[in-house]
Amino acid sequence: MAKSNTFIDLFCGAGGMSYGFEMAGFKSVLAIDNWQDALDTYNHNNPGSKTLCADLSAIDVEKTAKDFGIKHVDLIIGGPPCQGFSVAGKRIVDDIRNKLYKSFVAFVKYFSPKVFVMENVPNILTIGDGIVRESILADFRSLGYNVEYKVLTASDFGVPQNRRRAIFVGTKQGEFSFPTPVSEKKVTAGEALSDLSEFSVGDGSNYECKCQSAYQEWARTNSKGVFNHETTVHNEKTRHIISLVPDGGNYKDLPQEYQGTRKVHIAWTRLNSQKPSFTIDTGHRHHFHYCYNRIPTVRECARIQSFPDNYVFLNSRTSQYKQVGNAVPPLLAKAIAEEVKIAIK
Repeated sequence: MAKSNTFIDLFCGAGGMSYGFEMAGFKSVLAIDNWQDALDTYNHNNPGSKTLCADLSAIDVEKTAKDFGIKHVDLIIGGPPCQGFSVAGKRIVDDIRNKLYKSFVAFVKYFSPKVFVMENVPNILTIGDGIVRESILADFRSLGYNVEYKVLTASDFGVPQNRRRAIFVGTKQGEFSFPTPVSEKKVTAGEALSDLSEFSVGDGSNYECKCQSAYQEWARTNSKGVFNHETTVHNEKTRHIISLVPDGGNYKDLPQEYQGTRKVHIAWTRLNSQKPSFTIDTGHRHHFHYCYNRIPTVRECARIQSFPDNYVFLNSRTSQYKQVGNAVPPLLAKAIAEEVKIAIK
């Protein structure tokens, strides 16, 4: 594939989807998000990249194209926030909260790229007995695209996490085939995290032990040390309760007097070292390391999301957790991108 295949990333966040497509040989010409913290991280990890902090619901596509000198783009990717998609039985086009989704459509209409890739939550396919799904298909088909959609599970593509995402892919010409799951054994949480320290280390610190899995070797490629590995120190009672939960366990494993201490069903859940992680969130304090009595660090969450160790997250720790949790896993994005390469040859 020629390196001239370019893309615009809408709702780019910290850059997980962009990074996956870059790994497959595509080149970002513009990334847009309305959260500067995430764009700081994007810029730090993509030197020379062009980014724009803007509200996509109010953006002027033509003006943006002129401002950045973009006359042509091969691909548009992104994941519009899905708040409006949750209104069952109401056509997506009538919901004011779907201006963000409509901005994605507007970019595709203006640039008419060879391919678009849009990701979202899996239940976007079934809300309102499929009304939302059919509205999305109608919007893009009216622009001349053949559209395929499917729910993909990240752990099928080398990501140590069972995150599921709905993927829509539209092509102007040719056919797109979704990637098939890799045949190798799925990467477990233990294989992803076992080389990282129990305790905080300063940014840029040396690794304290050798790689213990092929995934860790991949994660450390071109890394200059450990970053974003500041641990949370819980109070004594919290540490004690966590210690009572076994590897892969949850609140049901606790003595009766502790089971109701947190009123959510995900409470006191440990990662399972022998399986891929459950879907990580944006920093809630209910999920814990499989053996250490604390929540995972930002770096551990980034490993679970399939960000390599040389991808460094900026700004406050709360912000970093949110940036990581909201991201598209790069290795999932890469698997999709490799199939897009075939479709646009």
